Amino acid sequence: MLLPDHSFLTDAKGKTIGVFLSIKQYQKMLKELEDLDDIRLYDEGKKDKAPSVPIDEAFKIVESMRRKAK
Repeated sequence: MLLPDHSFLTDAKGKTIGVFLSIKQYQKMLKELEDLDDIRLYDEGKKDKAPSVPIDEAFKIVESMRRKAK
C-alpha cells in the first residue's frame, strides 16, 4: 500500500521520527488493518478442528440461550 498523502517528520539531525497522513488515508489504513485482522481470525478458526455450525443455526442457539437466561 503506497501512501501518496503523507509527509515525514524529521528531527534536527534529519532522522525520520514520524509521519503525517491525511485523515482519509489514515481511515483507509485502519480499515485495511481491520480487514487483515478479520482474515487472520478466519484463518485461525479454519485451523481449529472443532465442529462448526451453520450461522443460521448458531443464531438460533444464541437466541435460545438468551431466552433461557431471562
